[in-house]
Amino acid sequence: MRIALTLVVTAFVLFCGWLVIESGLFEHSSQIGRGLILLQQEAANEQPQADSVPELAPVPAQLRAAPNVSFGADNAEAATVVLGSVDPKSGFKYRLELTSKGAAIRTATFSEYDDRDHKDPQPLEVISPIPQSDGSEILTMANAQLVFVEHQLQLPLDRLDWKSSPVETADDGGQIVRFEAIIKVQGTNEAVLKLAKTYKVRWDSYLLDCDITIENVSDAEQKVRFNLVGPSGLDREGFRSDMRKVVAGFRNKKTREIGPVSLDRRRLIKADSPDKRQLSQPGGNLLWVAAVNKYFAAIAVPVSEAGKDYCDWMPGRAGRFYNPDGDVKADSGDETVGLELGIATSTLAAEASKTYRFQLYIGPKDKSLFDKNERYRELGLIHTISFMPCMCCPAWMINPLAFGILALMKLMYGLVPNYGVVIIILVFLMRLVMHPVTKKSQVSMSKMSTLAPKVEEIKKKYANNKAEMNKQMMALYREQGASPIMGMLPMMVQMPIWIALWSAVYASVDLRGAAFLPFWITDLSAPDALFRFPAVTLPLFGKLDSFNLLPILMGVAFYLQQRLMPSQANAAANPQMAQQQKMMKIMLPLMFPLMLYKGPSGVNLYIMASTFAGVIEQHVIRKHIREKEEAESEGLVSATSKTGGKVKKKKPKPFFKT
Repeated sequence: MRIALTLVVTAFVLFCGWLVIESGLFEHSSQIGRGLILLQQEAANEQPQADSVPELAPVPAQLRAAPNVSFGADNAEAATVVLGSVDPKSGFKYRLELTSKGAAIRTATFSEYDDRDHKDPQPLEVISPIPQSDGSEILTMANAQLVFVEHQLQLPLDRLDWKSSPVETADDGGQIVRFEAIIKVQGTNEAVLKLAKTYKVRWDSYLLDCDITIENVSDAEQKVRFNLVGPSGLDREGFRSDMRKVVAGFRNKKTREIGPVSLDRRRLIKADSPDKRQLSQPGGNLLWVAAVNKYFAAIAVPVSEAGKDYCDWMPGRAGRFYNPDGDVKADSGDETVGLELGIATSTLAAEASKTYRFQLYIGPKDKSLFDKNERYRELGLIHTISFMPCMCCPAWMINPLAFGILALMKLMYGLVPNYGVVIIILVFLMRLVMHPVTKKSQVSMSKMSTLAPKVEEIKKKYANNKAEMNKQMMALYREQGASPIMGMLPMMVQMPIWIALWSAVYASVDLRGAAFLPFWITDLSAPDALFRFPAVTLPLFGKLDSFNLLPILMGVAFYLQQRLMPSQANAAANPQMAQQQKMMKIMLPLMFPLMLYKGPSGVNLYIMASTFAGVIEQHVIRKHIREKEEAESEGLVSATSKTGGKVKKKKPKPFFKT
């Protein structure tokens, strides 16, 4: 029994420690990687700056300029092109700001989501440029190094301003823009390659099309490959933990199942070699790569060639952690993650061309949205949604439960259009479903407490004979209808459910910006902020700028729950255990409010509602226990194993009736 209780307490402490780590309280690192490469050839009229170029697919160190051969490109005028709109009435899901520098996406701004600024909310900019120390920027989908394999030369196309065309309107209501760059032989000005890049923003869709065409306009064969900056620059969405990471989806060659491979912020910071930043899966075919945060994803899907359901022309897929200001702790707020993509070498005959097609999803991580769209289902984009499994409750157990809870919440929201009310109802429903198990547990714990003196007598009597001591204790429990396992069963059964419920509430994009009350808890994904004040910095809490009432109410609920909790077995006869229980009754009401003071109000509302529901449930169960004990003492209840009496053996039933 003591070992079992120790294991339960240890698991609980580990779980609490995991929550603290997930809160971001100790998030820091001094390992800030900066990949450097040297350029062998630069764009016309520009000087190479090694630290401004992102490290993408590896460039062989032996690359040197071939004699009498060099390439360049003419800079066009710098230009900015806007596709889509942030006006929700326009029908576009976002506005895309494109730049001629590398023919890249500079920003993507949603039309249906805001930045949650309580003073002046503005449309949410989900993709942003990443500033560099030399004043340049790393931009999503920017063409970086173009490598002439046979000539052993490369051009940094992300420093080149491509020529842009006017915006066109497609037949389906979408908007299209084209960029173009001509690569020439230096000196003779003879055109060698023509690069064309097309973006199309679809109407009423989170999907974006991006095509890159390389055409050999010379009369000689050319072998080329290029690097591309993948989705990058997503801002931090979590108020406490930074859930940004890079993910790749793979389809298993044998089972055909789709599974993700991911690198989070911590692993990217600690990666001390390019190999540790690679996204790969043995036996898997690549489907997509993505940069994600808590609620949103920017997913690049390389469109496979005819007859294939996977991409085989993008072997380079590396994650990258960016720390523009280089602060040692990497927590100043400008940090982000991104992807670096390497495209395989292509051999282009004279006048031949090759087109690389991408589909980009820039939108919310919403299971219902992914389920409705056939293309999203085929690609398995649902794997960009991640919850918070732990050692005791792995992902295969938590994910189905969390998705089921999210589906139930959406169903309930259709009847009660308030997610705060939905959370409270869901908590009470969970408590109601688990009540029979909880009731048996509390009754068993109560019986175990009354048996504590007899247990101590057995321990003293058989102190030198462990086997006999265990045998006598089990006989006592069996005779009195008590069970040590029943005391822990509800915790073991409920832990996956509560973690799944926690995860569903914590990661649900539907709760982002959703209000519970018009004057309080106006955003279930943010702290409840009953009122605000000038920001101050305090130990453990960090920066505070609001008074949050929910964590205080949570502490009150925990205190009441601990007061009503039946004493553990042997506590009355074991001073050490009694002292431990006393400390738990003090620490729990303090620990959780401290840990979750800056937590999302939806999560805190769920914990507080669950704890208060537990207080009510324990009051009912203790009343039931008292009534049974009084009835037994008066001889009104027959002595059975369930009421603490002798176990009655059941008569065996015949195999068949005559």
